[in-house]
Amino acid sequence: MFKNNNEWKVIKSEAAADLKLFQARFDYMKNPRNGKTEKMIILESNDSVNVVALTPDQKMLFVKQYRFGIGADTLELPGGIVDEPEPHGQAAKRELREETGYSGSGWSYLGKVASNPVFMDSFIHHWSVKEVQINYQQQLDDGEAVEVVLMPMEEVREKLLQGGFQHPHTISALLLYFGKTIFEHKTR
Repeated sequence: MFKNNNEWKVIKSEAAADLKLFQARFDYMKNPRNGKTEKMIILESNDSVNVVALTPDQKMLFVKQYRFGIGADTLELPGGIVDEPEPHGQAAKRELREETGYSGSGWSYLGKVASNPVFMDSFIHHWSVKEVQINYQQQLDDGEAVEVVLMPMEEVREKLLQGGFQHPHTISALLLYFGKTIFEHKTR
């Protein structure tokens, strides 16, 4: 197996395109293995958040929305992009309220993962909240059409294990949530 002890070096960077949610740039990177320079694309963006939200009767809150990349609806956790300089915890509360009209108490940070480390510079911050109730009207962006879906926890687990969720941010948040829940239960 190749062990790389050297670092890739940025030779130069240049702006590529404004892509609405992202700024594209090209980085010319020198490969430490062979010394060759390669042109790499990087998508710059603010971090994002999503929320594992539980109702008092232990149903999990999801949003169904059309995703243009795959040309289909997905069932995913509510969330969105952090508006700088907003802290990601505040963004999680805002996104839950805007997309679903729900709010709750007992917020907990689950952790973060890279959005897509292959070509993106941002992270997704996963949060959970308990006792959510509908207290507001949805406040959707012009490009959103969101349907709120409540699902019993056991159905969520089954759907996750069967590969029923398509959005990688939802999958990573659910794995963190259920993993943390199992760990906390075993240490009691």
